[in-house]
Parts: sequence; C-alpha cells; structure tokens
Amino acid sequence: MSPKRKDERRRNRPLREVLDDLLAHARDVARRAAVMTPSEMEYAQERLEWLADEVWRVATGGEPPPSPPHAA
Repeated sequence: MSPKRKDERRRNRPLREVLDDLLAHARDVARRAAVMTPSEMEYAQERLEWLADEVWRVATGGEPPPSPPHAA
C-alpha cells in the first residue's frame, strides 16, 4: 500500500468507521450464514450492498447515503 493511501485511511475517520462497519457485518454474516433464515439472508445482503455503497461514497467524496437499514 502506498504511503499516501495508508495515511488517508488513518486521517479519514468517516471512511475508517464505515469500513469497520462493513467488515463487522461481513464477519457476522460469514459466521451465521449456515443458520440464517431466507429473510435474514436477504436483509444481510441488502445491508452489505448498502455498506459497500457507503464506502464508495465516503471514499470518493460523493453525497452522503440515505440512512442505513437497522441492524437486526
């Protein structure tokens, strides 16, 4: 990783926070996927997509995303 990119991640607190949310959700889904109901799985996928969109917007300086779906 280039020094500039590493420095940006450390200084860009909103990006770090949304990346942490994305990783935490992905880890939770990975742990529970085998026992999730179809509706839980659908919600998890929607939340993953929303978090990925939020990471993109924060990283590129786009407009803030709409409010996220609430964690179940």
